[in-house]
Amino acid sequence: MRNSRIKQVKQLLAEIEENIPKKDFKNEHVSKSTIGWQLDHALKVVNGVCKMLEASDPKTYTSNFNLTRTVMFTFGYFPRGKGKSPKVVLPPDVITSENLLNQLALAKTNLEKIKSLPKTSHFEHFLFGDLTKKQTVRFIEIHTKHHLKIVRDMLK
Repeated sequence: MRNSRIKQVKQLLAEIEENIPKKDFKNEHVSKSTIGWQLDHALKVVNGVCKMLEASDPKTYTSNFNLTRTVMFTFGYFPRGKGKSPKVVLPPDVITSENLLNQLALAKTNLEKIKSLPKTSHFEHFLFGDLTKKQTVRFIEIHTKHHLKIVRDMLK
């Protein structure tokens, strides 16, 4: 697997870290949530997806064509306001800088761990189907960029 995607995700994590001090900022013209909500959610997705990838059985992976995944992964874009987050990745009512920093440290560790996983380690996404390790890293990249773009727009 090319490590350039992992490097890209690490750069996105650095941007998340830069925005932690602004966690309480809110711009209702862009989103009903705070910056902290966006950061927390993005980190929960990185960590949750990495854990599922790590726990997967590479022998059970089945290749599947998914038009929605192909289009969104090609363009590297998720439309706003269309997705529904599973409860497990929803942020708590109170988001602390300490918790965000802990999740950030875990995300960095998890990204290192998945480098050595087999190519057919996989994550089952409710919309995109079974994603290989490579596709999963791409999903993490696009998803994190999506939430950081919302943060950037909130700060404009």
